[in-house]
Amino acid sequence: MTCNFHFLLILVFLISLQPTISTSSSIDLIQKTCKNTKYYDLCVSSLKSDSTSLKADTKGLATIMVKIGMVNATATNTFLSSPELVVNTTNYTNNDLALMKKLLKDCADKYTLATNALQDSLQDLNNQVYDYAYMHVMAAADYPNVCHNGFRRNPRLDYPSQLAIREDGFKHICDVVLGILDALGW
Repeated sequence: MTCNFHFLLILVFLISLQPTISTSSSIDLIQKTCKNTKYYDLCVSSLKSDSTSLKADTKGLATIMVKIGMVNATATNTFLSSPELVVNTTNYTNNDLALMKKLLKDCADKYTLATNALQDSLQDLNNQVYDYAYMHVMAAADYPNVCHNGFRRNPRLDYPSQLAIREDGFKHICDVVLGILDALGW
């Protein structure tokens, strides 16, 4: 009887440690994976903010980061279409204002294409076609450049500072995904 009691006590103790061990090894995988990326802190904080990352393997971590990128690109598209976007237009002519609206619409379209490219990379990840997933993430990261280049071709128009911040954030997320894909060793 005493032996069974001690056995049960040890079993209960080991079972109570299991989530801690699992969580600890999950955090270790996140940190190890994020060390392969250009933006370690962004990677760790993003993955830790998603509870499913604690049960994910490296491919799952890549999937989570791609989804974070999709949310970011979609939010930027919405931002570009909203009145929240403040642009200093005091020195603009009517033609400049019309061109600004067109450029912002083009930028919103580019972020839609970036979201679509990330969606394609999710399918590639699911099919374990990592080289295509990598290619689609690189394409997604490049779409904001097309947006920015539209403003460079029109130097009288200022590139909105809020958009520049969002562009950098999106590119950093894509860089994190590319680093995680590299860790998959394809």
